[in-house]
Amino acid sequence: MPPSTWQRPPALIITSEHGGNRVPGEYRRLFRAQHALLQSHRGYDPGSLQMARDLAGHFKAPLVYSTVTRLLVELNRSVGHPRLFSETTRCLPQAERDKLVELYYLPYRGEVERRIARTIASGRRVVHISSHSFTPVLDGEPRNADIGLLYDPARPGERTLARCWRRTLRQRDETLRVRFNYPYSGKTDGLTTYLRRVFAPQHYVGIELEVNQRFPLAGGRAWGRLRRIVIGSLEDALD
Repeated sequence: MPPSTWQRPPALIITSEHGGNRVPGEYRRLFRAQHALLQSHRGYDPGSLQMARDLAGHFKAPLVYSTVTRLLVELNRSVGHPRLFSETTRCLPQAERDKLVELYYLPYRGEVERRIARTIASGRRVVHISSHSFTPVLDGEPRNADIGLLYDPARPGERTLARCWRRTLRQRDETLRVRFNYPYSGKTDGLTTYLRRVFAPQHYVGIELEVNQRFPLAGGRAWGRLRRIVIGSLEDALD
């Protein structure tokens, strides 16, 4: 593809793998005594879908999201990963687990991959923002960040965008604690990691946005302000 085609602005695609904790009817029997678990960070990522919708709306970008609980099947893990299924579904017969993959996992991952492939084929570079959130305290240990930007440091486009985005976030609010590859590594198993194997660095830039759940759980003005800061800072970074 001629280099001139990449002079066009990148195309954003927004996803939210853990947008809700919905349990489809035929599987509710598995979660009858697990209301608290479904409401916890293990059931979904509070605030991640709202952030994703705001980003997609502002940038007029396509949004792919799921509201089915991650406890049914984990969309941000590869097939074969030990955490693809939770303790609730891991003990199901193989045929039932295969059915979960066919019903929820493959359609979601396939839709994301197809959208990216079509955009690249049209001559646009893709910037994929995968919206997530993290619990403020895990196993008794506080997480020391407000925002995490997860990326692969070996991919220049991701490294550059992450650095620019952290700078523009701090320009809008110097008190924000923004960390790279925290609270998880950007290179561990996940959707963006898989897509990096499919699409070349010059075609695909994937950043996983992690927001501390204390903001969406508290709600109110602080949560609204943070969403506006994230959107405005990303716009600045892309410019």
